[in-house]
Amino acid sequence: MQVNILEAKNRLSELVKCAQAGEEVVIANRGKPVIRLVPLEQNGAELGSPGSGAALSAWLTSRKSSKSQRDHNQIEADIQDARASWD
Repeated sequence: MQVNILEAKNRLSELVKCAQAGEEVVIANRGKPVIRLVPLEQNGAELGSPGSGAALSAWLTSRKSSKSQRDHNQIEADIQDARASWD
């Protein structure tokens, strides 16, 4: 099955269940396939193996910047600064 990004956003739970059941689920951007949903434990792969969700989570954690720790007031100030630079 192939769906576009907007449809995938609206049907994500259903698409995950289909992928877990063994159906190929491809997500497309403007009709061009860009990603495939597959279960984590496919072909004997275990959590924590390269390319798994655990590896991705570790990578994302290592990539966090100080901006991810901003509070509401800091975010609003950054938005105002960005808007001021547009003029």
